[in-house]
This record gives sequence, structure tokens and C-alpha cells, in this order.
Amino acid sequence: MVDGVVGTGTGTGGEPVSSDSLRTFGAVVQGLREHAGLSREEFGELVRFSKHTVASVELGRRMPDPAFVERAEEALGNTGALRRAAGHLARQPGLAAWFRQWARLETTAVSLYTYECRVVPGLLQTEAYTRAVSLSVPPIPDEEQLDERVAARLERQELLSTRRKPPCAFSFIVEQAVLDRHTGGEDVTRGLLHHLLGVIGRHWNVEVQIMPRRQPVHAGLDGPLQLLETPGNQWFGYSEGQKNGRLICDRKEISVLQQRYAKLRSQALTPEDSRGLLERMRGAL
Repeated sequence: MVDGVVGTGTGTGGEPVSSDSLRTFGAVVQGLREHAGLSREEFGELVRFSKHTVASVELGRRMPDPAFVERAEEALGNTGALRRAAGHLARQPGLAAWFRQWARLETTAVSLYTYECRVVPGLLQTEAYTRAVSLSVPPIPDEEQLDERVAARLERQELLSTRRKPPCAFSFIVEQAVLDRHTGGEDVTRGLLHHLLGVIGRHWNVEVQIMPRRQPVHAGLDGPLQLLETPGNQWFGYSEGQKNGRLICDRKEISVLQQRYAKLRSQALTPEDSRGLLERMRGAL
């Protein structure tokens, strides 16, 4: 799934692998619950989560929702232990194991370049579009998994903020065909186009270019790519395919990706022309 957002399974392809902090937190929840003499079903009723969610948290398979932590505190004596422990959890919900290292690098990046030919990049998606994408690709998630994916993706969009110090400079190149697909239907697409124009208007650090449908010479034929620059001016690359992703650290490989991205920038519409195209596409719906 694009941008490392996944659903069920194991760490190699689906649900993110567990971590020591998650397992420890889960063991504390289980210990306090059992000390209170509550079954998982009884405890689930108190915190308003299913017994299956309770089991997933206790076994370290699921990142607890903030509401879960607060309600669990109230149900288990308000000791403050769960609130303090939750601050040390080391996994983002809804993100695949292979994507976690890249996601950590994103939080401090000073430059982030993305070329996408499959879907609109996660950092630019609307909630409705994220849901439509998630429901399009088998296996179809249940409601809980879908909500987790959406929350993870929307939370990452805080990276676009110009309040970051220093703010990150974003460049996005998106194939026009991705928008022409109308994923989720016309209403979802209209909302997505409106959102894209809003992001461009509000964020001076975000540049969006559209790759036109007709482009005889195209440097991105090998597929999507991402490039990232750290505060120490070190570059990393990331590529993602079916059920896997790869963090690229080799300088020669990164040099090739930088050459390709530079070529893609010259082949795509300018930011100004791209904005005009988005406005026309929105007006046509």
C-alpha cells in the first residue's frame, strides 16, 4: 500500500511488526486488568473497545488509540502508569515495518521529493481519497483497520507545516492519469482537487507538478521514487512495490535517482501550469 500504510498480516507484508515498547505496554495493561478482576470482554465494555482490540493491545500487536489509554486509566485506578508508558511507545499505527525507518527520517527532513504514478501521494490525500484507495486494493480492511490507516496517513500530513524548524521543502510530481482515474468517484475527486489547490495556496514550501498524459520522453518509466535530504545534508531514497519497500542509502543509487528526478521536473508541467490544469479539472467536474 502506498506510503507504507497497510492492513492485516505480519511484518513482512501487512500489519507492522511489534516492538518491545508495545509488548511492555500491553503486558502492563493485562496485568492491571487481571488485578482488577476483569475479563477482556468486561474491560472492553468499560473502555468502549472490542475484546479483540483489547487482546491486540495486550499482545503488543496494536498501537493503542489515545482514547483507549485515557479510558483504560479511568477503568484501572487512575495511577498514571498507562499515560506515562504510552509516551514511550515506538511504533506508528497503520505504517508497515519497512516504512518505519523512512517515516522517522521524514520527521526531520529539510527536502523531500516524490514522484508518483499510481495514486496521489499520501501527504496530499484527503480522508475520502485515502478511504477509497484502501477499499480498492484487496484484502479489504475491516472498519478498525481502515480507521487506523486513515489516521496514520492524515497524521503524517503535519509534516507539511511551515512551522517546522527548519521547514521542509516539498516537491511532488504526479501523473495526470492518476487524477483522471477518479478514484472513489467524482465527489471524491472534486474534493481531492480542491484540497490540492488549497495545499498549494497555503504552503509556500510545497511545489506540485503534474506530468501530462502525453509525454514521449519520460524519465520515470521505472516507477515511483522518493528522495529525502536530512538536516546534515545526507540523502536517502525510497522505492515501494507490491507488499514491500526499500530504503536506499547507496550514494551511487541515490545519484541515479536524483538524475531521474531532475529530468522528471523538466518534463512535467511547471508549478504554475500545473495549478491551472488542476483548476480546469476541478471546474470540469
